[in-house]
Amino acid sequence: MSKAIQALQIRNLRKKYSKVEALKGVDLTLPQGEIWALLGPNGSGKSTLLKCVVGLVKADGGEIEIFGDSPSRRRKGQIAFVPEVENLYRWMTVRQAVDFTAAFYADWDGARVAGLLEFMGLDQNKKVSSLSKGMRARLKLVLALARKAPLLLLDEPFSGIDPASRDRIVEGIVRQFKSEEQSMIISTHAVGDTEQLFDGVVFLDEGTINLQGNAEDLRNQYGKSINDLFKEVFA
Repeated sequence: MSKAIQALQIRNLRKKYSKVEALKGVDLTLPQGEIWALLGPNGSGKSTLLKCVVGLVKADGGEIEIFGDSPSRRRKGQIAFVPEVENLYRWMTVRQAVDFTAAFYADWDGARVAGLLEFMGLDQNKKVSSLSKGMRARLKLVLALARKAPLLLLDEPFSGIDPASRDRIVEGIVRQFKSEEQSMIISTHAVGDTEQLFDGVVFLDEGTINLQGNAEDLRNQYGKSINDLFKEVFA
């Protein structure tokens, strides 16, 4: 019987910035077709881990496999990445930002875009510079979800989005996610609002994984919600 190919396999991943060890031998497996949460306080190494997978940061050691293969231009092209940092050109309109991004990706699904923009409440004619932080966060999500990428990595995608809107945004992510074809990691602090999304969770602290596993198994084992477990682990 052939071994199932994982969407993402990380073994002993290490990264050091000057004297700071951002990742201290991290092991992580993302099963194909699942959504996993990457949870931890600021400075825990979450962004560094995702950037190593995408290829924006070069790891100092360890292995990364994307759908069973070593990272390559083709494999990295199968990743839709939403960075925590601002990556939009503010002089563009929303429509121009969409068209500009679409030109880079063969997996762009133009049929999705209009519905996503409407769902997120984004006016195509508005300039990015006129959007609030929360609306810019929504636009970044649109630019990722409009692709048919098999692996999605979202780094603090709800930053700036008001709590009252998060449930609806989460619903939109669930609606767009194709579990047969896609896998996703979401790094977030908004655990309570997004817990319903997660098939599995990884607790990362100071470059080390404290706890990881199937979300429902962890709830049953500890008798707590993932949000309460998060508060306990990082109290």
